[in-house]
Amino acid sequence: MKRIIFWLYQPYKYLIFFPLFVAETIFCSLNAALFSMLFAPRIGSYFGVLWAKISSWITPMLVTVKGRENIDPKQSYVVVSNHQSAYDIFVLYGYLGIDFKWVMKKELRNAPGIGWASEKVGHIFIDRTSARSAIHSIEAAKKNICNGTSVVIFPEGTRSGSNQMTRFQKGALQIASELDLPILPVSIKDSHKVLGKGFFNLMPGRTQLIIHQPINIKEYTENHDELMQKTQTVIASALQ
Repeated sequence: MKRIIFWLYQPYKYLIFFPLFVAETIFCSLNAALFSMLFAPRIGSYFGVLWAKISSWITPMLVTVKGRENIDPKQSYVVVSNHQSAYDIFVLYGYLGIDFKWVMKKELRNAPGIGWASEKVGHIFIDRTSARSAIHSIEAAKKNICNGTSVVIFPEGTRSGSNQMTRFQKGALQIASELDLPILPVSIKDSHKVLGKGFFNLMPGRTQLIIHQPINIKEYTENHDELMQKTQTVIASALQ
């Protein structure tokens, strides 16, 4: 049955999904940048949410959300998530339900359309090869991470391609300490089944977004390793 679905999906993927995705990416990127410059980055971010939801609908990808009651809309967080595939972006942007900024590698600033729009919306570009430069970027972005606007990081540093997590990069949660914000752990399940490894290995499917209770970093001020382990254990618990 999976084989039949695979072959039936191929014409749709190339002839319908891909042209629609390109068109809506251009439309949403331009409007995100324009509305951010004319009004406010938070307003521009709504086009990011629209982009993610349209992308999910036309795939199609069904997202189930659990634990939304664990979010205080007035509180800013450092949102920490596992990272299975590029579709995690659509899951978080479209369905987390809060305003946030991404922490992105600096190379993405040059991505056509998306890079420019991301800069105008206020996403954070960091040089992952320089800890000093990364911290400076976070310091510069502090003014935008407040009043219910959060920041999202993927501490694994790369996509796992499965429901098995890879080890968090050492120091990945230093952002939480720098910003003095609680950590909001979230688990993304089965997004790798929608977009797998390989060239444009896309299939319709279901994913889950599980939002856990926040972690108070003040309980771990002298033990960052314990905080990192605690966060990873919480996220992994929903992927069993």
